[in-house]
Amino acid sequence: MTDTENSKGQPDLIPAALFGLCPHCGQKTLFRSITAFSDKCRACGLDYREYNVGDGPAAFLTLIVGGLVLALALIVELNYRPSMWLHVILWFPLTIVAVVGSLRVSKAILLILEHRNQAREGSIDDGDAT
Repeated sequence: MTDTENSKGQPDLIPAALFGLCPHCGQKTLFRSITAFSDKCRACGLDYREYNVGDGPAAFLTLIVGGLVLALALIVELNYRPSMWLHVILWFPLTIVAVVGSLRVSKAILLILEHRNQAREGSIDDGDAT
């Protein structure tokens, strides 16, 4: 067992999310593009389409990253007073990279947690342990 695997042989949550590892076999097959999931794992055949991550994280991440970038831009403006073109060159790409990067990781975390907890749409555990 490697240091990035848990006791079940599955990759740990953070490394799996950062590197796009399959939650079942640990191969780097989770994403087909920068933020879009593959249909299934090419190594073990796990069908990623059965998990419903949705676009919920996108709105929250955009607001959080937007707030952080705005705060940083205000700090730079008040302390250094750079010209407007420098703000555009600095903050626009930083915002795009931060939103896309965090979106990729957050979507992967949600899919991996759905897999580990065997969460499915329309199924509720009512707690009957009788």
